[in-house]
Amino acid sequence: MPRRRQRVHVGSGSDGTEDSDSSAEREQTNSSESDGNIPKRTRLTRASLRLSQSSQDTPDVKQDESPPLTPTGNAPSSESELDISSPNASHDESLAKDPALRDSDKDLSHRPKRRRCHETYNFNMKCPTPGCNSLGHLTGKHERHFAVSGCPLYHNLSADECKVKATTREKHEEEAKVQEESNRHATRHQTPTSRQTRYKEQVTEMRKGRNSGLSKEQKEKYMEHRQSHSNTREPLLENITSEYDLELFRKAQARASEDLERLRIQGQITEGSNMIKTILFGRYELDTWYHSPYPEEYARLGRLYVCEFCLKYMKSQTILRRHMAKCVWKHPPGDEVYRKGAISVFEVDGKKNKIYCQNLCLLAKLFLDHKTLYYDVEPFLFYVMTEADNTGCHLVGYFSKEKNSFLNYNVSCILTMPQYMRQGYGKMLIDFSYLLSKVEEKVGSPERPLSDLGLISYRSYWKEVLLRYMYNFQGKEISIKEISQETAVNPVDIVSTLQSLQMLKYWKGKHLVLKRQDLIDEWKSKETKRGSNNKTIDPSSLKWTPPKGT
Repeated sequence: MPRRRQRVHVGSGSDGTEDSDSSAEREQTNSSESDGNIPKRTRLTRASLRLSQSSQDTPDVKQDESPPLTPTGNAPSSESELDISSPNASHDESLAKDPALRDSDKDLSHRPKRRRCHETYNFNMKCPTPGCNSLGHLTGKHERHFAVSGCPLYHNLSADECKVKATTREKHEEEAKVQEESNRHATRHQTPTSRQTRYKEQVTEMRKGRNSGLSKEQKEKYMEHRQSHSNTREPLLENITSEYDLELFRKAQARASEDLERLRIQGQITEGSNMIKTILFGRYELDTWYHSPYPEEYARLGRLYVCEFCLKYMKSQTILRRHMAKCVWKHPPGDEVYRKGAISVFEVDGKKNKIYCQNLCLLAKLFLDHKTLYYDVEPFLFYVMTEADNTGCHLVGYFSKEKNSFLNYNVSCILTMPQYMRQGYGKMLIDFSYLLSKVEEKVGSPERPLSDLGLISYRSYWKEVLLRYMYNFQGKEISIKEISQETAVNPVDIVSTLQSLQMLKYWKGKHLVLKRQDLIDEWKSKETKRGSNNKTIDPSSLKWTPPKGT
């Protein structure tokens, strides 16, 4: 009697599909173990509170049910990533002994065996270079590419040429390792060896003709290539410099492309999506909420590195580390108009510090939905709030306002950085904007439309201002005009807030403002609980005069 074949589902549930909870748990475990030597950073997401609450209700998954790792080190996303092409030795032996099993597998013999691969490709993706079939890679080590950084055609090469160059580079690297091993015990001030002297002479000889210039035919060829391909191809680099320097540049390109490919396989970047998923900003790693029009060469990386002082954006952590070593900025440019304790506010003119303000707007768009201002920053003033420590003034948030607003808008755009949200800083920014309006002796209002979080913050601020005014009011009749003049809040915003609090009634042809003592007592009890740690703006700490003209 022939034996029945027994099917074993590895890391699967009862329905034969992969256990997603177990996979997620295994991925989290692997990432935490692999990052053990990396300094910890706070990762903030928009729904972190909701996720943390839901995770408490999720039952624990047994370790035995976790799926096996793929060759890349991550848990497989589906059963198709598991290597099931080659059965084990015991199964091969059973097939050899049992003719029934051998005959039952004849209908599967025509199927090609699944190849074990260290890379997972999404074949729906395509290289953005026109005319490219996504085959080959600049490093010569991969069969396909999906980004300009690894495209041989963009770099005016073929896939075979990339493989030949990769073989040559590996040979030179092996020779360099052997030479380094032999010179390991050499003294620091030892005279150069004969090999080093010959190499130096060769490099000097190769670099002699690098400044000879291009011939007329070469210039015509280069201009024709640029007109034909525009920005879709790399400019021709031959004969511009020496062969030695060009080879060094090609080697650096290949190494950078290899690093990007490794990060893509690990899932840290998603090239081709034109959407920045995360940014590294100081001590924090922030998940973005919306699209921001960063240059395409940066946006397609999916992960951006931003200097928290000058707001310059970079492609890699290595570039960021080198930049931070020489960046002289420790606070925003402009004049410090407010300081109390560790909190400072800087007034930055968009005309005088154009690059900084543009970078600030691009950064803010990652967390704002209705923002449309990115590059035309000259008509605006930016008030940047920071929190100081021994390393510098860290960006907390900012708001911008027009230098000359015909509608008396005191805020054009306002943002609190995600790592400082729900700590009272947003209300401080709003309070500071109205403090400037009081100094200008104007009535202000934020520019519409407001974002979801901005609308919630403003309604909370208006409610607090009105209840505080009601608590301190000792007269018999309350006038909306008087409230507006004292608080610098627009009468329209006062009326809408009174209506939401049910403190505005229409009776006998007149609008009456009701003083609801229950709401006032509730606000006062909350103020008492907050105590002196409450974050507020002190008008006496403001050192500012309204700007004259533009």
